[in-house]
Amino acid sequence: MLRNMTPAPGVDRRVFVKGAAVATAALAVPLRGFDAAVAAAPAHRGVFGYGVASGDPTADSVILWTRATPPARKGEPVAAPGSGHGRRLTVTWQVSTDPHFRRVVRRGHTTASAASDHTVKVDVTGLSPYTVYWYRFRALGVHSPVGRTQTAGDEPGRTHALRFALASCSNYTGGWFSAYRAIARRDDLDFVLHVGDYIYEYGNGIDRYGPPELVGVRDGHPATETIDLQGYRLRHALHKADPDQQAAHARLPWITIFDDHEVANNAWAGGAENHQPGEGDFLQRRQEALQAYLEWMPFRLPDQQTPHQGTQFFKKFTFGDLGDLSVLETRQNRSQQVSPPGGPDVTGFVPLGIPQIDAALADPSRHLAEPEQLQWLKDTVATTGRPWHLLGNQVMIAPFRIPGAVFGSPVDLVNGDAWDGYGADQVDFLTHLAHQPAEAGDTVFLTGDIHSSWAADLPSDPHAAADYQSAGVEFVTPSVTSDGFYELSATVVPPGTPPENRVALVNGVVAQIQGLNPWTKYLDGIGHGFLVVDVTPARVQVDYFHTPTPTSALPEPRANRHIVPTYTTSMQTVAGTRSVSPATGPIGTRSDLPRGH
Repeated sequence: MLRNMTPAPGVDRRVFVKGAAVATAALAVPLRGFDAAVAAAPAHRGVFGYGVASGDPTADSVILWTRATPPARKGEPVAAPGSGHGRRLTVTWQVSTDPHFRRVVRRGHTTASAASDHTVKVDVTGLSPYTVYWYRFRALGVHSPVGRTQTAGDEPGRTHALRFALASCSNYTGGWFSAYRAIARRDDLDFVLHVGDYIYEYGNGIDRYGPPELVGVRDGHPATETIDLQGYRLRHALHKADPDQQAAHARLPWITIFDDHEVANNAWAGGAENHQPGEGDFLQRRQEALQAYLEWMPFRLPDQQTPHQGTQFFKKFTFGDLGDLSVLETRQNRSQQVSPPGGPDVTGFVPLGIPQIDAALADPSRHLAEPEQLQWLKDTVATTGRPWHLLGNQVMIAPFRIPGAVFGSPVDLVNGDAWDGYGADQVDFLTHLAHQPAEAGDTVFLTGDIHSSWAADLPSDPHAAADYQSAGVEFVTPSVTSDGFYELSATVVPPGTPPENRVALVNGVVAQIQGLNPWTKYLDGIGHGFLVVDVTPARVQVDYFHTPTPTSALPEPRANRHIVPTYTTSMQTVAGTRSVSPATGPIGTRSDLPRGH
């Protein structure tokens, strides 16, 4: 998270991008209004106004989702999300191998009620692997939009193509969801992997987060910060009301995991930076936030049989003899972030070279995730039989030393909310990774959170210099809309500074970061968008899709609803190298297609 970061002494906590000679400054956010009808509007558009979605595909099953809004009878209020209003509805569903439902292979019925905010989730089983299906719902004689989904290419002894989109950090007030529009237009993807910050909790006052051009155009609902079940339900409804997000959900199954903003910024086991004493009990808030998440997302809760603490959300998907995808959850049980001396309780960036901070960062009793989950992860990457272990990961694991000059600080800093802030876990896992034999395959972290695009080696020793040994790789997706390096540069330059000057400033900061972190092979701090990840036995390639570089003619691409991210560059890791290298060009044609494509 690039806002609400705690500084080193003398560095403002809401600032990230600065030139070497730039003084600190606070992020200013404008006061604004909102359209209270946006999130509730689809409830007035018929039974299935929030569209359809699918998720968590396996070889023989997939989750189907919708919201079935009961029409209001005379004198009754509309059953808007979070309202608790509305009668129970019987909802039927069908799954077919053709979009006209001439060959229905599964059908059933369920109930929508106020207890689940009239959302419906069905775990459809008995499907065929690597197959495209079409699905729809029906209630009160009305059909939902038709959705398209697909099962996983998980057939023992077979190697199917595997290609998916990677996304994170989709702040509604931050811009148009054009990344989702671009994803929905593709016909070569198996699913979308969203690694967190699907929604943001901020309100419409001084905490508004996004370009001022969109005030009154893309406004949050509810108007205030989301702190209770009603608020989180409304915020999820706002996202499901967005046409680009609806299109991407209807086109592809999604695999998702929450990060912090689904609850509150920089959340940890017992609190969050953005949870204040007057906002009630944090654990109650988190429980209600996660209830809304499970209601409104096509998410299959694991069977809770793997050792864990609290509720198990982490899970694994397999893809024949090609690879597996493990999805981590690093908020529920994490230790409190380290604070600088005299700083607030929960932090962002922290300075190095201060004995008590260095000791706290390396404290083996502090954990990013519970030890049981970390052991599960270590066991996963040690498994033989597949060349690739893909890890869906919320926050960066690659060491990221921030040059002190960027902040006008005499010492370098690290992000205390990422793996760098939990040094013992980071060292333990990277050391374990480095010791894995060739037959265990290669590990690829797929990460979001930091609102910028990265490709990095993972040094087996996070404190190594240029002669490091790489134990694996990490690819980081930019934000869909949330403020990145470029947007935050506006806080440290005079008003009216041309976009071209701010781009040059950010590129200078990027060069400093890469100089201090030689394992960082690619870094872009300007574009928003998504990644396409393509997996073959020979390599994992990542194509980056970005919004245009801001110019004086187009200073805020996020605010232009007609602009979509386009291809910019490609990076890869070749099997057996455990390191990042440039790819020669964009991903080509798939080696095969799912049945029914």
